[in-house]
Amino acid sequence: MSLGFLIAISLGLGIAAWLAFLWTVRSGQYDDPEGPKYRMLDDEDDDPRKGRDANRMDGPGGDS
Repeated sequence: MSLGFLIAISLGLGIAAWLAFLWTVRSGQYDDPEGPKYRMLDDEDDDPRKGRDANRMDGPGGDS
């Protein structure tokens, strides 16, 4: 009785893990594993967090 219950639980967990893996593959999470280490070395100043006012000098040391 308990052995059958444990086998059913282990099969259910295995199937859930396999479905999660298939979901990550289909969503494209493994498409470019080499890209982030090269983007880290990129010298361009295109940081999306800075926004369009990145070059303003209104902060400390600016002429406002």
